[in-house]
Amino acid sequence: MKTIDELIQSGVEGKRVFVRADLNVPLEGTTITDDGRIRAVAPTIAKLAEAGAKVIVASHLGRPKGAPEARFSLAPAAARLGEILGKNVSFATDTVGDSAKATVAALANGEVTLLENLRFNAGETSKDDAERGAFADALAALADLYVGDGFGAVHRKHASVYDLPARLPHAAGDLIATEVGVLQKLTEDVARPYVVVLGGAKVSDKLGVIDNLLEKADRILIGGGMSYTFLKAKGHEVGISLLQEDQIPVCLEYLARAEKRGVEFVLPVDVLVSADFPDLKTKAPANPELVASDAIPADKEGLDIGPKTRELYASKLADAGTVFWNGPMGVFEHPDYANGTKAVAQGLLDSDGFTVVGGGDSAAAVRILGFDENAFGHISTGGGASLEYLEGKTLPGLAALED
Repeated sequence: MKTIDELIQSGVEGKRVFVRADLNVPLEGTTITDDGRIRAVAPTIAKLAEAGAKVIVASHLGRPKGAPEARFSLAPAAARLGEILGKNVSFATDTVGDSAKATVAALANGEVTLLENLRFNAGETSKDDAERGAFADALAALADLYVGDGFGAVHRKHASVYDLPARLPHAAGDLIATEVGVLQKLTEDVARPYVVVLGGAKVSDKLGVIDNLLEKADRILIGGGMSYTFLKAKGHEVGISLLQEDQIPVCLEYLARAEKRGVEFVLPVDVLVSADFPDLKTKAPANPELVASDAIPADKEGLDIGPKTRELYASKLADAGTVFWNGPMGVFEHPDYANGTKAVAQGLLDSDGFTVVGGGDSAAAVRILGFDENAFGHISTGGGASLEYLEGKTLPGLAALED
């Protein structure tokens, strides 16, 4: 992949540079609750602006259905990006319409604008090549050069990610270069023991990465909602916990493969359960009950790993040479069920190995729970993208930057 530094060396002053970023930040109304993705791409945008480019930033936010929805507007992201850059960031109220054309035309060298949500246009996510290509053509008309730096979207075959780079001279931004470098360290020359920690709600979301990492990891620690399908596969009662019955045969297969290959496959030994899901808005006190993981009451739901499991997982992380963590251990948004996720984060910090937090809810949890981001080896901006890379899949957005 051509780097952004090579692009700048070839001359970007006065050129319109389209930067595909990932500004898909969580919002409460118009308030950004986690600006990590904006801060991650800001250095690339600043570098281009300092080199005299006219910088056009574009991103998606949420899942609008191909038409404008006020709740998914990127206007708050434009304001926050301007604060981080320390300069005004103008905002176009559409993607390829009159506002976008006028806003881009008004850019002076070194100035930055942000287009409205790309997914307000059906062509961005269309599965029809012609419709997607037509939208990519309209985007290409706004720019002279393309920089891909939205790592959180590179696993999507979308117009701005996959089709647009084919229409403009292109390069990878610094964020994508960093992310790919980290993922290569997790798949090629890995320092051992290699410990993988997987959590989150659905086991089906992680099957591909488990399948691939069973050939590479030394230990796999499982928590969160996905752990209950594995516990059920072992014959344990899981009450009303999250469960994917149809995935039990695959879980049994993976447990057998792990044993055959000598991979430690570690499941919770105790869990916090309740008959009531906690109120995440008010954070009202919950009523957790601690039980063994093979003795979950039929009317209770597992919501976090227990203290014995936290201690066990910390011991499995202590001597790690490499750690990859994706997915919380419980309902970390509520203080009564956050201790499992806190324990895993602390286990990464206490490890002398290379530690990677694999984006998504794990990255959000690190920030929400007050950990120092800089203390981890790397915090990814793309949970889905990093998982698909570790599954061994070809990511369309990376493939589009490689020629």
